[in-house]
Amino acid sequence: MIKDSSLGYEAAREREEAQVSRVLTWLSLAAALCLASIGAKAWHSDHITHALTLWGFILPVLANMVWYARTGNRDVQKTGLLVVVSVLFTYLIASGGEGNTGPLWFYVFPPLLFFLTNLKTGTMILLLVYLVAVIVFQFPNLPFVFAEYENDFIIRFFVTLAFESIFCFVLEASRLKARNELLDLALTHEHAAKTDELTGLSNRRDILNRLSEEFSRHKRAGHHFSIVLIDLDLFKNINDQYGHNAGDAALKQFAKLVQSVIRQTDVAARWGGEEFLLLLPDTSLIPALTLAERLRSKVEQDRFSYHGQELPITMSAGVCSVAQVDSIETMLKQADAHLYSAKEAGRNRVIPRVRSHTADTQSEPSV
Repeated sequence: MIKDSSLGYEAAREREEAQVSRVLTWLSLAAALCLASIGAKAWHSDHITHALTLWGFILPVLANMVWYARTGNRDVQKTGLLVVVSVLFTYLIASGGEGNTGPLWFYVFPPLLFFLTNLKTGTMILLLVYLVAVIVFQFPNLPFVFAEYENDFIIRFFVTLAFESIFCFVLEASRLKARNELLDLALTHEHAAKTDELTGLSNRRDILNRLSEEFSRHKRAGHHFSIVLIDLDLFKNINDQYGHNAGDAALKQFAKLVQSVIRQTDVAARWGGEEFLLLLPDTSLIPALTLAERLRSKVEQDRFSYHGQELPITMSAGVCSVAQVDSIETMLKQADAHLYSAKEAGRNRVIPRVRSHTADTQSEPSV
């Protein structure tokens, strides 16, 4: 179940990253259009160099979009856009843009930066860009600086920008906290919907979904799989003689025993009451029978107890391979029929039976 939670986190993160990439694509397109229009205004105002520079920034923005469309590399998409925007805003501060209004575009940077990166990385980059801005403002005679700003403007610029940066940091931190809490809550509900509360195994609904997926995989690629339907023998006597708490303890102990026997790729589920179902992917009939027999033997030899009282627990099982049936329903019916035969034959056995020499040579399920 830990693996399922990890997969849930990964799936949620993948959906979020895909959404971010879509937003960045539209944002890049909007940036290109904005640069084109502002460049046109600068051209008509006879600021030819400024206009050409702004239009020049359109090329890397579009190139970044094309690169992402061809490769799907989201890290390159984020880094590329971040580098272009950083250089653009540095140019606007150094050149002043039109009428020394270039620094005003810098207010777009903090929210974009925290959107593209995490809080720690975003803060470090923001401090670095602040340093560049300080250098531009304090050393107007540098070769790449073409604008001069009054001290009042510089003070107001840094004060308002610092307030916006802190505000964006707090908002992003709150968003991430709420997002993680919602994700944890969703995964908790998802886990509860798939898990039997008492044993921690998959529940009936989850195992049916997995069976359907495995059967579809068999139809597509011919992968074999088998199921084992298990019933704890005379379990009602355990509840009647030792109490339901003892019965619950026995079910939990059996669930742990099952998980110690099956592979990581196998799925164990509580089918209902004292019945359990094992799904064994990539396993034909003989290996499935061997695994079921090994589990039966361990149950027979294991000491089930509750508050010092030993509980007489054995199991019967019916096994069926997908090669024998044409549907999941037929497969379950066949396994149930074999389980019924095991009970009728005296319990504490697996049907079909495995010959002794076969059990010796087929001790492990196929992989």
